[in-house]
Amino acid sequence: MPLDESMIAEFRSAVGPEHVLTSPEDTLPYGFDGTATLRCSPGVVVFPGNTAEVAECVRIAGRYGAPVVTRGSGTGLSGGSVPVKDGVVLCLVRMDAILEVDPRNLTLRAQCGAITLKVDEAAAAHGLFYPPDPGSLKISTIGGNVAENSGGLRGLKYGVTRDYVMALEVVLPDGSIAKLGNGCVKDVAGYSLKDLFIGSEGTLGIVTEVLLKVLPRPAARKTMLATFEDMESAAKAVSAIIAAKIIPCTLEFLDGMTVRCVEEYAGIGLPVDCGALLLMETDGHPAAVEDEAACMVEIVREHGAHEIRTAKDAEEGLKLASARRSAFSALARVRPTTILEDVTVPRSALAEMVAYIAAVAAKHGLMVGTFGHMGDGNLHPTFLTDERNADEMERVHLALEEIVAKTLALGGTITGEHGVGLAKKMWLKRQMGDASYELMKLVKASLDPRGLLNPGKIFD
Repeated sequence: MPLDESMIAEFRSAVGPEHVLTSPEDTLPYGFDGTATLRCSPGVVVFPGNTAEVAECVRIAGRYGAPVVTRGSGTGLSGGSVPVKDGVVLCLVRMDAILEVDPRNLTLRAQCGAITLKVDEAAAAHGLFYPPDPGSLKISTIGGNVAENSGGLRGLKYGVTRDYVMALEVVLPDGSIAKLGNGCVKDVAGYSLKDLFIGSEGTLGIVTEVLLKVLPRPAARKTMLATFEDMESAAKAVSAIIAAKIIPCTLEFLDGMTVRCVEEYAGIGLPVDCGALLLMETDGHPAAVEDEAACMVEIVREHGAHEIRTAKDAEEGLKLASARRSAFSALARVRPTTILEDVTVPRSALAEMVAYIAAVAAKHGLMVGTFGHMGDGNLHPTFLTDERNADEMERVHLALEEIVAKTLALGGTITGEHGVGLAKKMWLKRQMGDASYELMKLVKASLDPRGLLNPGKIFD
């Protein structure tokens, strides 16, 4: 049912009438995120400009018992920012300032709506580096990255968003403002509450400001690409690289179908008859980079690589890296609906899991391209389908159920970096077990007893 007009009037008073959308035509783009097949129409979209306005909007919604879903650019891939029907969407894109870069303490402070790439560019202006690089870094917001604990291509060496968050400013469900963590490298005072909010998908509070750790920018980088006859050979090469005590900043793979789609899309000159492709990058001191690159080339050659390319300079390195970075866009061109999944298994089980995904796709007569982060076992099986075809979508759901079951049997997780949201919540209890699952629900009930922040996400 339509939202209370009095509440909408209060929103207009709090943020300005020009920052409140209510017509179905205007709110339509805020009814979905990057997750295929999930959408819902909000009743109102509000664009606060600062933390105080966010807090006031939360208090207003609370007075009327209205559910609130927060979003940035809407690039999420688990339905985390899909609104509740006729509910309130708080869109934080106006809060996009880089507030401070502090080279003396290696920190960067930004509002939640700052674009991820802009964060790294601001650091780079001081010779510094913000490592997490989700595939959506050109448009995703840092607040969304914190809410989802986003990963990226450099996760093997540098970790994920959680590893760089030093402090947060958070609006709690009652509209109060909490400051969690600080700029100290060491701090063990009390519970680590900031870590509770990282990856909480907007269900416990609304992140409005972040203090991030940044690193000295690597002096050199080398990019290499190797092709293999099959995924097993590529996986064995990866295991050998890790066993040689080399931790590349990037160690990515594409299966044969994805390679063919990327070549058709980007024209990089990839051999379309290969069974697997590895993208390898090393960074650091120039001498160490040259040594590690030479070692990786030798290792992949020993493990049957058909073709090995080494970038001569940064420009060519970006071109080679585009083979991986354009994978999702290339696959999305093939069919009307693209469902990008996200499971992670122990690295030792990765080749088995990739083979299993291919077998499941063949069993159900589905097109599935698989790519991902081979260095950390994170796979992205990508279903190329058509949501208008009910029979095919039923087969997609059956295939997903089998893939999740296999993932858990191998000791893996239902999501490595996309989050639970709406898309994965039916499997969360199976992974966590009763006690852990109920503990999570207890935390939610304690902080948000009325269940108004992002209701229905992670669990019902």
